Amino acid sequence: MLFNSIEFFFFLPIVLCVYWLSSHEFQNRFLLVASYYFYGLWDIRFLFLIVLSTSIDFLIGLLIDKGRIDKEQFYKSTAWVFISAIVFLIIIWPSPVKLFSENSSYFSSFSINNFGVQLVIYLLFGWCLGILLLRSILSQQETKVKKKIYLAISVSANLSILAFFKYFDFFINSAENLISSFGGNIELFHLNIILPVGISFYTFQTMSYSLDIYRKKIESTDHFLDFALFVAYFPQLVAGPIERASNLLPRILNRRTVSYEQVSRGVFLIFWGLFKKIAIADGVAGSVNSIYNTTGNVSSLDVIFATLFFAIQIYCDFSAYSDIARGTSKLMGIELMRNFNLPYFSKNPSEFWQRWHISLSSWLRDYLYIPLGGNRGGGLNTYRNLMTTMLLGGLWHGAAWNYVLWGAYQGCILSIHRYFYSGKDEDKKISVFRSTLTIVLFFLVTCYGWLLFRSTSFSQITDFTSILLTGWTDFSLNIKRPPLVVFISLPLLILYEIIEYKTQNILFYRALIKPILGGAVAFILLCIAMGLSNEPTQFIYFQF
Repeated sequence: MLFNSIEFFFFLPIVLCVYWLSSHEFQNRFLLVASYYFYGLWDIRFLFLIVLSTSIDFLIGLLIDKGRIDKEQFYKSTAWVFISAIVFLIIIWPSPVKLFSENSSYFSSFSINNFGVQLVIYLLFGWCLGILLLRSILSQQETKVKKKIYLAISVSANLSILAFFKYFDFFINSAENLISSFGGNIELFHLNIILPVGISFYTFQTMSYSLDIYRKKIESTDHFLDFALFVAYFPQLVAGPIERASNLLPRILNRRTVSYEQVSRGVFLIFWGLFKKIAIADGVAGSVNSIYNTTGNVSSLDVIFATLFFAIQIYCDFSAYSDIARGTSKLMGIELMRNFNLPYFSKNPSEFWQRWHISLSSWLRDYLYIPLGGNRGGGLNTYRNLMTTMLLGGLWHGAAWNYVLWGAYQGCILSIHRYFYSGKDEDKKISVFRSTLTIVLFFLVTCYGWLLFRSTSFSQITDFTSILLTGWTDFSLNIKRPPLVVFISLPLLILYEIIEYKTQNILFYRALIKPILGGAVAFILLCIAMGLSNEPTQFIYFQF
């Protein structure tokens, strides 16, 4: 279900009405069902992966923290796994549209997936074998060793699921291409796996739960269904922010009240996100595609404008999702972390990653960069750790080499910045001109990174780079022109962010006099209405 879809327009009010009128315990159970429904509309089969990841990390969390699992907790989580396997893998559910069809019976349209039956049998065998092996091995180990093995099981299970669904075919294709480059001709086994929506996000979220328990930053929870809600909470399930258990889980476990402040701020964030997504991101998508999806000749101006438009698109698209997620969550009294903080006002790569996709960059810092050694051990070790972190961060974004190259580019500019500016105090009293110039120049550096990110092949990267460096004899412009709504919406976004940047106040708009504020709200709604004529596009980060 998309935030900018008609389905969500009806889904959210129904969820809020039931939620506001319910007790705390029922709120959590209802939100869990609503979250599973929200995700299941994409492909109900992949709900099983969420349930499996939930059960594994719930049990592992108890083992790391308490060294044992109560029978009730074990039976409850195990039953949840196998009931979910039957419901989501064995049963083939008919389309909900058949409920309203006069020519067919909905309940006679159910069928059995024989392959799903085989998967459940394998799952049962593997589950039982894993328990027996675990008990036999860990009964002979010391407590510290046990905790390390428990953590290794959690990390291995999560990364194995992620690697299989996201990277199996990618590495098979890469191996075939490598062999063919040496004159070989071999066709390896392909599965043509469908990528589950949001798997990278909820995998990192559940994995951080086990890691934080191991580091003694949080305690495990005994409430399985509440933990299941932490994993599947629908506002941020598909594209983040990647929440830590230390922030989100207590808000789920404890009673919540919804204040007027949260409702007003939440409504604003939802409409501001829809404005960025519908009016701007969807508006420039066609222009970006007209150059990056073409195989014809393009000019240097085409590449420049397409890349600038993509910088606008990816920011407005992704930050819009985060805004709507945060706004929706505020309406339920649950605060989510801010995922974007004016990233295009960054003056250097280090600052950029403190402002862009904050939940991922902080995750990579805390669970990858620092454990690798961080900036300890001298310059070479630091550069190695930066490059490793950003390479894996690039690969996290997608199963394609251009993402790896983008990660390498980010690692290089971070390393270069650290080499020249490490240990030097920043001059905070620089002139406005110098500050603006620094922001603009680094924005151009960022844009070349977006060229790597958006390109569809290595050949396109080399062609476009060559055009930028040498193709200044052709000034033709073949890019598709964005619709009018982009040209009237973009200045408002820029003005809004400049004021927020200068005031350092995310609520500055509340100080506006009512006629101006009312006019701005009306203008935003007008832009959203105009943007409905744009061809809707899926949120970019759904593919990650």
